[in-house]
Amino acid sequence: QVQLMESGGGLVQPGGSLRLACAASGTIIRINTMGWYRQAPGKERELVAAVTRADTTNYADSVKGRFTISRDNANNRVYLQMNSLKPEDTAVYYCNADILPLLQPQSDYWGQGTQVTVSS
Repeated sequence: QVQLMESGGGLVQPGGSLRLACAASGTIIRINTMGWYRQAPGKERELVAAVTRADTTNYADSVKGRFTISRDNANNRVYLQMNSLKPEDTAVYYCNADILPLLQPQSDYWGQGTQVTVSS
């Protein structure tokens, strides 16, 4: 059973930083693209950042220059370094990964979400 688990969320002041982590567990053959999404109250879930196995990255315009996504393939982890945080970054952040498990079809997986609150 493949699972994703996020960590690192919390309450920070505007201008502060947080580092989110997502660990994939289970009998995994390969993880392709990994990414972070977020959903604020009353808003649709949006892509924040994504990274391929070749380390090609893609960011939402709203976070470019402030957030950095990275991955550790050896440990099946993806990170999101968030700097210069703004109140509008407040949301539940979800980890997403395209995973090929052992003896199972390739599929998208989602974490349970971690709350990020930016407030003074």
